[in-house]
Amino acid sequence: MRARIAAFLEQAWVRNGIIGVILFNAAILGLETSDEVMARAGGLIELLDRLCLAIFVAEIGAKLVAYGTRFFRNGWNIFDFVIVGVALIPAAQGLSVLRALRILRVLRVISAAPRLRRVVEGFVTALPGMGSVFLLMAIIFYIGSVMATKLFGSAFPEWFGTLGLSAYSLFQIMTLESWSMGIVRPVMEVYPYAWMFFVPFIMVTTFAVVNLLVGLIVNSMHDAHAEESNAATDTYRDEVLRRLEAIEKRLAEK
Repeated sequence: MRARIAAFLEQAWVRNGIIGVILFNAAILGLETSDEVMARAGGLIELLDRLCLAIFVAEIGAKLVAYGTRFFRNGWNIFDFVIVGVALIPAAQGLSVLRALRILRVLRVISAAPRLRRVVEGFVTALPGMGSVFLLMAIIFYIGSVMATKLFGSAFPEWFGTLGLSAYSLFQIMTLESWSMGIVRPVMEVYPYAWMFFVPFIMVTTFAVVNLLVGLIVNSMHDAHAEESNAATDTYRDEVLRRLEAIEKRLAEK
């Protein structure tokens, strides 16, 4: 029975159907934010939402029956279990804050779609390297914040009056959001040579460190894809060798 249920869940049309239900549920949850739509078809929308949740619960239950304790050895299964579990909390508590968490069900599309899983796995794999880059970024921001507070804090206390304000302003500059007309040019009207501080800061943070983060993530995604491809190749090779051994055994018996 367990083998049959597992084979059923692993069929392509079942996986695609679950993805379809996830996307449909996402649309339903979006419609719930419209007062006009809820006034016209609120009952139907809530019924469809409960139906989608029932499908998710049935899927998780089927996986628990099919895989038993092996279900919790897979990180993605635990992820699905937690997401569906959180979705069940509003039904029991009826709190508006918890009801908003139902949209987290949309995250299940990540575990259901192999390509999205590779993206997340690549990101997770890159976290150790990203930690070093974030540490480097923190050091640069601290040095820059101290310098900016001492250089520009007296004339522009709203931007650089404290270490925290300086760090926030530098973060805005790093994102290139209104950095020139909004902050740097007004500062340069009082301190004409301020560009000698801001331009190198942008070059180091925006164009060097941030691109280093992107490179780490892309490299990790490539490695994860390569490992998956190698695993699939090894599985195919093992299957071919097994069949060849079976053929040799039959020929030897004859």
